[in-house]
Amino acid sequence: MQAIRLEKPGHFELLDLDLPAAPGPREVLLKTHAVGICGTDIAGYLGKFPFFTYPKIIGHELGVEVLAVGSDVKHLVPGDRCSVEPYINCGHCYACRRGATNCCQTNLTLGVMTDGGFCEQFILRADKVHRSRDLRYEQLALVETLAIGCHASDRGGPRPEDKVLVIGAGPIGLAVIEFVRLTGAEVGVIDLSPSRLDFCRQTYQVSRTILYESDEQVREEIEQWTHGDRCPLVFDATGNRQSMSAAFHLVSQTGTLVYVGITSEEISFPQAILHKPEITLKSSRNALSRDFPRIIRLIENGTVNTDPWITHRSTFERFIEDFPQWLRPGTGIIKGVVQVSSVTSSS
Repeated sequence: MQAIRLEKPGHFELLDLDLPAAPGPREVLLKTHAVGICGTDIAGYLGKFPFFTYPKIIGHELGVEVLAVGSDVKHLVPGDRCSVEPYINCGHCYACRRGATNCCQTNLTLGVMTDGGFCEQFILRADKVHRSRDLRYEQLALVETLAIGCHASDRGGPRPEDKVLVIGAGPIGLAVIEFVRLTGAEVGVIDLSPSRLDFCRQTYQVSRTILYESDEQVREEIEQWTHGDRCPLVFDATGNRQSMSAAFHLVSQTGTLVYVGITSEEISFPQAILHKPEITLKSSRNALSRDFPRIIRLIENGTVNTDPWITHRSTFERFIEDFPQWLRPGTGIIKGVVQVSSVTSSS
């Protein structure tokens, strides 16, 4: 079978590999139909993601078909359409024992720390596969991105009366907006891209959009929006250390700042800017198993509409050629999805 592997920063390779063996008792054999490309893949390609190791078959946003199940698997049957939860946790470390499987001490995320699903077939633990009866494979490939936003929103705990600020309108920031809006909170967003701010206005009718020009300009606009109070809840989804440090100035007294984006660089800030207003600083990593079936249901019933998200498409055969084009400024990309099998286009 064929697979695409990121050999080193800036270099993909097309591989020919043996087909996987039969699944073990608690495993499933999966056929990949659609792969979503996210910021982690881009950062890995650019050599800027701290958890990425090389070489690695990428692919952790996956729409898959079950081909075969192990003898102990009861919740799946061949032919099921599924989304993949790509966080392979141990089940017995401190975090796992407390239900925080997203923070497993030895977590191996598919396509980042261990080989992912950008191949024709692969074996996976059955508990990491979530079924849908109705969704298309490309919709199922978006569930993981949405799960990141779902978990981050839960970490922040927005309230209906809050003015919530999301910094960064890439796919992760948009996923945060998707779930914050469901709480009834009023949402504002900051970004460098006018087209992404337009997307936020048109798709989510966000209350305030701010095109970043300077830290001072942003602070003034936030003061105007909140009548001087600043925001009780701020999410930084940029992965940019300057933005992550400056975000403290946008948080209200006793407010909360949630880091969703990841950087390999150090973040620094005066301790008083955290201490004096008694700000709570949180991080948000990955997502929980329970988020996946919830998101599948929300897409199935129309509460979450994934259609506007997919702005760019490619095929397995064209991906290595197309991918660098997606990195260029001005492409207007929100989410790129790759068809790995011909079934994707007609399913």
